[in-house]
Amino acid sequence: MPKHSHSPTLTKHHKLALAGVATLGAAALAFSAVPSSAETIASGTPETAAKAAYGTAQVKDVTGRVTDRLALQNVKLEAIAKKKAPSAHQLHVAHLKKVHAAHVAHVKQVHAKKLHAAHVNHVAAVKKAAAKRAAQQAASRSAARPQLQQVATKSYANNLDGWIRQSLDIMNAKGIPGSYNGLYRNIMRESSGNPNAINNWDINAINGIPSKGLLQVIPPTFATYHVAGTSWNIYDPVANITAACNYAAHRYGSMDNVNSAY
Repeated sequence: MPKHSHSPTLTKHHKLALAGVATLGAAALAFSAVPSSAETIASGTPETAAKAAYGTAQVKDVTGRVTDRLALQNVKLEAIAKKKAPSAHQLHVAHLKKVHAAHVAHVKQVHAKKLHAAHVNHVAAVKKAAAKRAAQQAASRSAARPQLQQVATKSYANNLDGWIRQSLDIMNAKGIPGSYNGLYRNIMRESSGNPNAINNWDINAINGIPSKGLLQVIPPTFATYHVAGTSWNIYDPVANITAACNYAAHRYGSMDNVNSAY
């Protein structure tokens, strides 16, 4: 099987060297074509001797110029090679850049892992706190439910005594302070025990919001301090007493501390 021949690639330096060799060959051929000095002397012709001497000088001049050109070309090639080849400082700088880039990437990776871990811990803490609050609320509802059921199943007389006692049971379940005597005393002063009492002459009446019910509560106060589980009717005895006691607890500490208009 025939082998494929591959022509080697000539670099610029090779081409210049071949050109110099060719020039030297041409000079050598020219020198060989000129008669030697011995022949010139034998012939005794001055013109021939002069030509021979001129040919020798011409060859030496050509040879010198080719040699100088090759030397200059070598110097240029070496300078180009030095420019292309990175210096030790450049190599060191490149290495430092690689090391720095690797360090930055590592720091970013570590920071991202820490942020992720912190986020996971925060989410877990939030879930734990929410679960704890839900458990506490459930426990509070469970503790309050029997008391509310007890109030709902207990029967009360439909009179002032029954209204006060029912209101006190609701107030105890809701944590609102007050005593039977404190409630009775203020009810008798404000309305004489009439759940439909209304004040049409004081400043509240002049402002269009007269006091109403057993404890003479104005509608805005009743709406603000209304106790869940009671009627929204301001004339309802139990709702009126409980809302008024809730207001007094916030402003005076207890209805027991009220001894005049409030």
